[in-house]
Amino acid sequence: MKAVVYLIILLLPACNHTSCIRDMARKAECSPVSRLSSGIRSDTSAVNQLVREGFRYLDKPENIEKAKQNLDSALLIYRGKNMEIPSQLHLLSAELLFISGDLGAAAGEAAFALEKSTNKREYSVQAKTNIFFGKYYQRIGSYKESLESLDRAIAISRKYGLKGLDARSCLAKASVYESLGDRDGLRSSLLNMINSGYEENDLRIVADGCYRLGTSFCGDSSLSAGRNFFRADSLFRVSLRISVALNDTSLISQAYANSGWNFYLEGMYDSSLANYNRSLRYSLPSRNYETSANSLGNIGTIYRDLREYQESEKYYKKAVEQGNIADDVYNLRWIYEDMSKMYLDQEDTSKAFQAYVRFKKYNDLYLMKSTTQGLTDVRVRYDADTHRKEAEMLTLMLKNHRLLIWGFAGLVILSSFLGVLVYRQAQLRNKKRISEMKQKISEITQANLRQQMNPHFIFNTLNSIQYYMYQHDRLATNTYLTKFANLIRKVLDNSRHTMVPLSDELDALTLYLELESIRFRDKFLYEINVDREIDPLIYRVPAMLIQPYVENSICHGIVPLEETGIIRIDLKLSEDHILCTIEDNGIGRAAARERSLSRERNYNSLGTQITSSRIDLMNELYGTSLKTVCTDLKNENGKPAGTRVEIHIPVMT
Repeated sequence: MKAVVYLIILLLPACNHTSCIRDMARKAECSPVSRLSSGIRSDTSAVNQLVREGFRYLDKPENIEKAKQNLDSALLIYRGKNMEIPSQLHLLSAELLFISGDLGAAAGEAAFALEKSTNKREYSVQAKTNIFFGKYYQRIGSYKESLESLDRAIAISRKYGLKGLDARSCLAKASVYESLGDRDGLRSSLLNMINSGYEENDLRIVADGCYRLGTSFCGDSSLSAGRNFFRADSLFRVSLRISVALNDTSLISQAYANSGWNFYLEGMYDSSLANYNRSLRYSLPSRNYETSANSLGNIGTIYRDLREYQESEKYYKKAVEQGNIADDVYNLRWIYEDMSKMYLDQEDTSKAFQAYVRFKKYNDLYLMKSTTQGLTDVRVRYDADTHRKEAEMLTLMLKNHRLLIWGFAGLVILSSFLGVLVYRQAQLRNKKRISEMKQKISEITQANLRQQMNPHFIFNTLNSIQYYMYQHDRLATNTYLTKFANLIRKVLDNSRHTMVPLSDELDALTLYLELESIRFRDKFLYEINVDREIDPLIYRVPAMLIQPYVENSICHGIVPLEETGIIRIDLKLSEDHILCTIEDNGIGRAAARERSLSRERNYNSLGTQITSSRIDLMNELYGTSLKTVCTDLKNENGKPAGTRVEIHIPVMT
């Protein structure tokens, strides 16, 4: 453990102990709060009080500045007395640096806190620092190290009876398992949190744990195989009973809101409305805008489903007001989306379109925030991985230097042999490091290529909606817009994953074909046949793999035909792959190329270009044999009769 701490200190110059503390001390001299510290007794109890208050301020984002002022004041006291900085002050500094986003410096301060608390047997600080490292490793994507740190925190807490830290560690483990998509690990950790609360007679922990565990059972049944209405309802009731006794308005309003969602998914609208209204009784007076926006929006959706559109619109507008106060992008996006569907049900396409435009605005903001956070996390993980490799190299260098010193004191021949060995090891490690970096670049490149599919596809579909609007065809616009919304949701869901179940890919493909059939006014017929041996729920395929080839068949093969076109998609299971055949009776590739040249548009489909690049990257990354074979079909007279594309998809489950 000490070796790891020393390596973190050596490799993170941004978090150098002396420079960090000096910087904070200089800030403390200028702080208005710190100037008052001259009147505070410069003793350990005064500093402990400042640190305790600083940690309490961390729980609320609006009090972070107060926590920083407490840290500055405590540092000024220690600087005036020329005393050693205690471990708990290093930990408070680490927490504040972590919140500000300076993860490197935060890890350095936490390393000092862990070293000092271990040496002085300060078990509470030791456990809290391990919880911090659990959070830090989760952020940089080192989930194994995160769980190990949290397990150490739990062991220390239980061994020395540290109240509250066992439950905090279990809650942090639940967060890690949620990031991993491990539903069983998540629920097991939350159950341990609840048991810890009962053992320590801390009902607030029990209420929070029951609420979170109930939420894990209250998912959309189409997305969560672990949904259990009765289990969720029972846990919410326990959480509510305790929260009411503790008068915890925030937890009460959230528990009622999630209970309302639980009833909504079961179609029990009266019970759902009752719970959402109970939630509003607590969230509105306490100005818990996000919870109140969620409750009001869901009430609007319930009335929409009941076709009471006047009531639905009233509650949607109230939900928007609450969401705007808190700038709640997440709730505003789905509220406007549901409003659009409500107006479509009333055949008010003008308001439906306006609501959909607002949905797109907030959805883009939400996706932009998610993408920005994702890029930040990738950069943080890359930096952490670089530091880790440098730490390994430094460890090896120090070890080898010692061996060289010992060898030089012994035999010259032995030292020369060791030097050659060290050089070879360094070369091998460098090659391995370069290989790992290339793989990381390939993964990021593939993720970027997948993201390019969405704007390309959305652009073509929006053109069709624009066409129907110009034609003043309200019915077609309504139908097209509804299908388009469903397809966009499916495409966005699928694009978050490298591999998706075959059933999701076929659902999105079917929606796309329906839209194109409407767009080109029944210009073509289509059919999709899946071999009985293929289970669409088990077999997985790359997201948006088939659609670009179907798009090519329609746009370049079928549309130029004078008669009705036919597209047939067959999926059959072979020994080691799924054979997907896309066959059309279009004009053929040669005629399509001539047609493009005559229009001065000599280019290949963007979708198939991206797909081809994705196929190459996937084969390189996973060692698969995914490939495509295009064949020009001829009739009995040797004239073009269409195109067949065969996609060999490796079997993945």
